[in-house]
Amino acid sequence: MSDPVLLAIDGGNSKTDVALVRTDASVLAAVRGPGSSPHRIGLDGSVRVVDTLVQSACAHAGISPNGAPIAAIGTYFMAGADLPAEERALRHAVESQAWAAHNHVANDTFAILRAGADVGWGVAVVVGAGINCVGLAPNGRTARFLALGDVTGDWGGGPDLGLAALGAAVRAEDGRGPATSLRDAVAAHFGKRRAADVAIAMHQDRIDRRRALELARFVIAAAGVGDEVAVDILDRQASEVVGLAEAALRRLRLTRVDVAVVLGGSVMVALPSPVVDTIEQRLQLTAPKARCLVCRDRPVVGAALTALDLAGATDASAKRLRLGLDEDQIQEVAG
Repeated sequence: MSDPVLLAIDGGNSKTDVALVRTDASVLAAVRGPGSSPHRIGLDGSVRVVDTLVQSACAHAGISPNGAPIAAIGTYFMAGADLPAEERALRHAVESQAWAAHNHVANDTFAILRAGADVGWGVAVVVGAGINCVGLAPNGRTARFLALGDVTGDWGGGPDLGLAALGAAVRAEDGRGPATSLRDAVAAHFGKRRAADVAIAMHQDRIDRRRALELARFVIAAAGVGDEVAVDILDRQASEVVGLAEAALRRLRLTRVDVAVVLGGSVMVALPSPVVDTIEQRLQLTAPKARCLVCRDRPVVGAALTALDLAGATDASAKRLRLGLDEDQIQEVAG
């Protein structure tokens, strides 16, 4: 008799990954489609995106649902499931689809934590389209943050870096701020003559404000060659990451133990190593034994590892799973 099938889902703001694996960690199918965060497209829209990808994964794996659950266990890690009420709504929506016999629903930060921390607990700070943090103690206690953006005091996600770059570029143009290579980079990226033209276009909604995320990479590149304005932006971001991690460690009383602090997300993994070193050094002033680990695995790896945990699989299967869910193994599905 073949090992049971497990379903692992990571729903992000820009992409959604769905994987079907067996309890021996063999990967039957892995597909990727558009973002499915309920904050972006609503809960119904989120379910539709995931269902399309689940059906596609089944087709690739040669599985016919036939009206029955396709998996013994399903793990669903979703961006936008920030509040208890949002998690409950997502759980209800997932259970109504009957994709799996047993379901586990959580915010996508938990997937990064599981992917990056082999022991299954620690702290994760995720920086991508936003910034968020989660902590999980060995006894199961958690530390969460609202992570609702400006209204909860959050700063440091990709769009924040991008808007900081735009602001610095405009200030360099009008004389309020120091010279920076960001001035030309910002204007050129949007095909404008001046950074001020980019700011005006955003103000008039001719450029979607969310596209500020695209400028984060210019901050990272400029900092890498010593641009002081860009260095200052990343220094502020490092302080925000440290602040989140410190708060989680204090709340969970983990400041005196050997603990992994997993750094993940598209912006975080692109940061130069000196920035990561700075984060670890500052964090160790509060938690001397804390170790910063950059997680380069896709969050769906953490979702699949959680499914394996719930199925009672051994740790020895983790390496096989990671290889099977390597970036090159995930097939794109048209949205």
